[in-house]
Amino acid sequence: MKSSTDLQRLLESIDRRSYPAYKDARGSYDFNDYVLSIDHVQGDPFASPSKLSVWIPHEKAGYPAEYFDTPWKQTALEDYMVRQFYQEIATFNFKAKGSGKSGLITTSRPGPEILSRTACKCGPKGITARFEAGFPANGRTINSGELIKILFDFLPRCVKHVFYFKNRKPEEVLSVIHLAEDQQFIRRELERLDLVSFVADKAVLPRESGISSRPMKGSVPFSSPQSLRTELDLPHHGRLTGMGLRRGITLIVGGGYHGKSTLLKALEAGVYNHVAGDGREYVITDSTAMKLRAEDGRSIQNTDISLFINDLPNKKNTKCFSTEDASGSTSQAAAVIEGIEAGSRAFLIDEDTSATNFMVRDDLMQKIISRSKEPITPFIERARDLYENAGISTIMVAGSSGAYFYIADTIIQMDCYEPLDITDKTKAFCASYGAEPITRAPGFALPARGRKLQTGTSTSGLSNSGLSASGRSGQSQNAQPEEHGKGGYRQGGSYGRGRGGRDGARGGYGSQGGREERIKVKVYGKDSLQVGKSPVDLRFVEQLIDPEQTNALAQMLRYCVEHQLLERYTVADTVTLLEKEIKKGGITAVSDTSYAACGLCMPRTQEIFACINRYRG
Repeated sequence: MKSSTDLQRLLESIDRRSYPAYKDARGSYDFNDYVLSIDHVQGDPFASPSKLSVWIPHEKAGYPAEYFDTPWKQTALEDYMVRQFYQEIATFNFKAKGSGKSGLITTSRPGPEILSRTACKCGPKGITARFEAGFPANGRTINSGELIKILFDFLPRCVKHVFYFKNRKPEEVLSVIHLAEDQQFIRRELERLDLVSFVADKAVLPRESGISSRPMKGSVPFSSPQSLRTELDLPHHGRLTGMGLRRGITLIVGGGYHGKSTLLKALEAGVYNHVAGDGREYVITDSTAMKLRAEDGRSIQNTDISLFINDLPNKKNTKCFSTEDASGSTSQAAAVIEGIEAGSRAFLIDEDTSATNFMVRDDLMQKIISRSKEPITPFIERARDLYENAGISTIMVAGSSGAYFYIADTIIQMDCYEPLDITDKTKAFCASYGAEPITRAPGFALPARGRKLQTGTSTSGLSNSGLSASGRSGQSQNAQPEEHGKGGYRQGGSYGRGRGGRDGARGGYGSQGGREERIKVKVYGKDSLQVGKSPVDLRFVEQLIDPEQTNALAQMLRYCVEHQLLERYTVADTVTLLEKEIKKGGITAVSDTSYAACGLCMPRTQEIFACINRYRG
C-alpha cells in the first residue's frame, strides 16, 4: 500500500495540469492512524463530487467492542458517528477554494431516525467512514494545493475527533448505546405483551410543520389513558409508563384538529428507532407495520384482489389482476394484498387518505345498491378476519363513519391531544343504537403465494439463480475499481455505468453483441426513481423517510432488471434474494459500482416490496 507521502508527492506533481490527471490519485494510502481510499474521481470540477473513504482499525479507534456486538447497538453507534462526522466536516465545507464544487466536503446527513447507512460501517476489524469531496481546480486546471489542504489538514482533524473514542465524551457515547438497548427491549416487550405499539408518557408527537421533523415547541406531552397504561422496566432508563395498544382493531376518533392523525403519524414513524431529544424515542411500533392508503393511477400487476373485488362488469379476472391506472379503491385493495405478501403484522389507515367506497358502505347505500351489483367488499367486512385468521392488526383513524365502532377492540378518542379510552362507553351505546351494520363478508381466503410481477421462464428455488458468490454474474468478489470503469452517483441524481461496466464485454444479463446494455438509474429525492425508461412513483409510500433509502431501492431494482429476477422468480423470492445478497455483502452487493459510496441507506422489507410492486417494467 502506498503511503500518505506518496499521495502528497503525486498531487504536487500534477498541480496545474488538466483535471483528468486527478484520476492518477485513485487508490489507498496509509496515513499511519488510518487508511484513506480515493474510490472514484469526478470528471471535472462541476460534476458530482469524488468518492472517498477512511478506514480506522479498532486498535486505533478504541471504541469498546461491547458497543457494537449486536445489530441494534452497531447501527446506533454508526448513526452516532455519521452525525458527528457530518458536523465536523461541515465546518470545513468550501474552505478550500476553486471552481464549481471545488472544496466541497460532505457525508450523509441523517434525520431523527436511526438507520443503517453506507456512510459509516463498523466492521470486524475497523470502522469505515465514507464521504464526498470536490477536488479543487481553477476552471479545469488542477489546484492540488487546495486538495492537499483538505486531505492533510482538514480531514485528519475530523477523523481523529470523531472516530477516536478517547476524543469523545464517554458518557455521550454510552447514552447512545443505552438508548439502543432500551428501544430493542421495548420491541421485544411488544411481542411478549401482545402489543402492536407503545407510546411513552411525556412523548412529544407533534412536529414543527408538515415539512419539518423537529418536535413542536410548547406542544402537549402525551399522557396515556389509565386503562391502557403499560409499565415497562427498561435496562437503563428504568421504569417507563405509556400507552400499550393491544393487537386487534384499534380505532382513533375525535374532532378535527384534536390530534388523531398526529398520533397515527407517530405510530407510523415508530417502526424506526429515533435519536434522543426527538420526542418520539420511546414511541415503538411493530417493525412490520405498514401504512395503507388510496393511490389513484398506480400500476398493479398480477395481483389477487379477489378478497375485496369480484364480479367486475367487464368480467376481468380479479385473482390475477393488472392495470396501469388503478382507481383509489383498487389501489388500496392491492396495497392490503401486497402488505400481506410483505409479512406485515399491522395495517395503519387514515380515513382522510383512503377510498371511501373501499372502507365502508352505509346501510342506505346497501339497500339501494344491492350486494350483487357492487363488486367491492369493503375493508370493514374483512378487518376482523384479517386479525383472527391472518394475525394482522389494524389501527385506523376515523372521523365520519361510526361503522367501525362495532368491530373495534379498542377505541381511543383524541381530545385536545389527550387520548381517552372510550371503548366501554361506545360499545354500550352501540348495543342500544339500533341495527348493527354488516361487518363481515363470507368467503374470506388469503391469496395464494407465488405471485410473479412479470411472466417469463420459471425457475424453482433461489439456488439456481446463476449468480456468483458476490451476487454478480461472472465477476470475482475481489475485483478492483479499475476493472469496472466509470460508475457511481452521477450529477443530477443519476446512477449508471459507463463503458466497461461491471460485466463489461463478458456478456451477462442484458448483453448484446458481447457488450452489456447500460441500465441508467435516476433518483429524484425521496419520492421517485427511474430505472431505464421506467419511472417508479413512491410519493405515497409514506414510511419511506430518507432519500438515501430511495437511492438504495433504485440500485436494488436495477439489479433485479439486470439479472431478470422479476421474470424468473416470484416477488417474495426476489426480495429474499436481494436481502440475502445485501446481508452477505452489504448494499454494494447490488450496487452498480465496485465500491460502497455514501448516500445509500437500507429500507425495510415492506418498502422493497412497495418499490418492486410499483415498477411498470
